[in-house]
Amino acid sequence: MSSPDFLPSLVGSLSVGAAGNPTVAMVEAAFRHHGLHWRYVNMEVPPAGLADAVRGARAMGFRGFNLSMPHKVAVIPLLDGLGESATLIGAVNCVVRRGEQLIGENTDGKGFLKSLQEVCDPRGKNIVMFGAGGAARAVAVEVGLTGPKQITIVNRDESRGTALADHLRERLALSVAFVPWCGDYSLPTDTDIVINATSIGLYEADVRLALSLDSLKPNMVVADVVFSPPQTRLLRAAAARGCRTLDGLGMLVNQGVIGVQYWTGVNPDPTAMRRALEEAMGI
Repeated sequence: MSSPDFLPSLVGSLSVGAAGNPTVAMVEAAFRHHGLHWRYVNMEVPPAGLADAVRGARAMGFRGFNLSMPHKVAVIPLLDGLGESATLIGAVNCVVRRGEQLIGENTDGKGFLKSLQEVCDPRGKNIVMFGAGGAARAVAVEVGLTGPKQITIVNRDESRGTALADHLRERLALSVAFVPWCGDYSLPTDTDIVINATSIGLYEADVRLALSLDSLKPNMVVADVVFSPPQTRLLRAAAARGCRTLDGLGMLVNQGVIGVQYWTGVNPDPTAMRRALEEAMGI
């Protein structure tokens, strides 16, 4: 019989539609690269089973787990506490066991910010962000914590866009404007950073973001949270106009890096993780 010390430490992903999750290959590549006797287990959990799944993870000694929608908000009352980002964002995508407690964190925005900072510092910059959903909220909070000059939120749903703008003003004391998204949006000439925080273009390389391409200027940084395909139509158009571009794969890799750091205390090699992710996605 195996000794308990031989059993791997477990982390997992509680998701709806769990099949084919490329994050598994990425995280397990980090464990192998650093010689960690850990496993990352992908599990499909319907909304009605979330409470039982969390109790099971707690009972089985899971060191943590990731969550996808629609679990990111529903899990909050099942946890023992929240980190700062999860509190500000109002959603959890990464749970970490600390002692006997399960603490909710949010690495969505942190992963994006880490990628962005490799290209430019958002502090003091004018930022235009498309979208006001969960990803946009996470990105806006983390970027907002750096102290940008202004964030302009462009969104079709006025109530959701206004709510996010109000949240950023009230909780982070930021200068925030909301602009209803009607037709092709034209970027202000003083824009420094453009962020597509919507799902427009996900798995569809030729889907067009409603943006006036003539307003893209070579001094701008254009980022997309969409990770598949890595080169979205927006990024291709921005690169053709001399903009610096940032794909969504870097955000996904950095989310994984931060999660592994939370769970293991090890700083994993992002190159090994990105290589495994690209292989899993057939890139």
